[in-house]
Amino acid sequence: MSRTIAALCALLSAPLAAEDWPQLLGPARNGIYAGSDLAQSWPPAGPAVVWKRDVGQGFSAPVVAHGRLILFHRVANRETVEAMDAKTGRKVWLFDYPTAYRDDFGFDEGPRAAPVIAGERIYTLGAEGVLHALDFATGKKLWSVATREKFGAPKGFFGAAFGLLVEGGKVLANVGGPNGAGIVAFEQETGKVLWTATSDEASYSAPAVATIGGARHALFLTRAGFVDLDPETGKVRYQMRWRSRNDASVNAATPLVIGDMVFLSASYGTGATVLRLAGSQWEKLWASDDVLSNHYATSVYRDGYLYGYHGRQEYGPSLRSVELKTGKVRWSVDDFGAGTLILAGDRLLLLRESGELVVAPATPEGFHAAAKARLMEGTVRAYSALAEGLLYVRNQTTLACFNLHK
Repeated sequence: MSRTIAALCALLSAPLAAEDWPQLLGPARNGIYAGSDLAQSWPPAGPAVVWKRDVGQGFSAPVVAHGRLILFHRVANRETVEAMDAKTGRKVWLFDYPTAYRDDFGFDEGPRAAPVIAGERIYTLGAEGVLHALDFATGKKLWSVATREKFGAPKGFFGAAFGLLVEGGKVLANVGGPNGAGIVAFEQETGKVLWTATSDEASYSAPAVATIGGARHALFLTRAGFVDLDPETGKVRYQMRWRSRNDASVNAATPLVIGDMVFLSASYGTGATVLRLAGSQWEKLWASDDVLSNHYATSVYRDGYLYGYHGRQEYGPSLRSVELKTGKVRWSVDDFGAGTLILAGDRLLLLRESGELVVAPATPEGFHAAAKARLMEGTVRAYSALAEGLLYVRNQTTLACFNLHK
């Protein structure tokens, strides 16, 4: 083993740093950046560009850990996983395989789901439903499963884009297969199927995991609705329908866990709700389609209040602050426009689809944009990543790194 590989293996054995961003929505999958190294203001021209490079198609978010950025994109007719030096953008290794995915609506034909970095492995899900496990150090393929073929799952509106959850030596996924293969647990080391549960079709939501009431809970928002199960055995503890009454049901936001509560939100006339775990049952604190209906961007939480987008992406959603326990709207900025958001300390980092970054205090007292900067042209729909004070943003053709350091 070379000294470089040995040093990297030693690094991987250490826990992830708080400033890493190893999966969609960050280390705890709640959109919170734990670092305290961000500047309070930018130069007049906006945050400095550290590096920039051309990339292929896809909506897959970049992820960062141990000084490496992992990008999953489509280059020509190959789905490509690429490892880069996070500080320079320099390629470290590349793994790819052929794809014939075609989008039924004429949108982007690249991969949609963000990779997950867990220990010495990377897990990716392609638009055709192929799940891969790769070695973090080298990009070598360890195992793969063609989930659509194996479980008979339908293509879905926009291909396969269900988020992956790595927990307790397993990779959990809302594969969406019929006959009891809605949610599947794969052995992390080998890809062997360990258990299956539900017959729910796949959504575009990433699952969350948390310890609540002394037990571990894996929480899914499938196409059908909310599922709480034991990640060790796959035993379903609770299910609740939470989807549109019509066929246009694209649940996409991640369940947001806050103590013994979970916030669920979806568009298409579905709405939002807060559930609290009481013994073995989830009780509903409130539910409404007029409060904070997330189309695809997951809301964030701070000090009793939710912050997020309300309404369909194509209709120009509002940006809102909502009291968690009551559903009371504290403020609303109409026609704010679609985008994603990260909570960094007491500030919201709002990245609009237009490529504009807006920073605002996370307070229920009112909305005030403290800073704005145009980071990219074109359309930015993929989630960004924030690691060690560096913000990584991609549009249809470009990936760029911006310096948000003090």
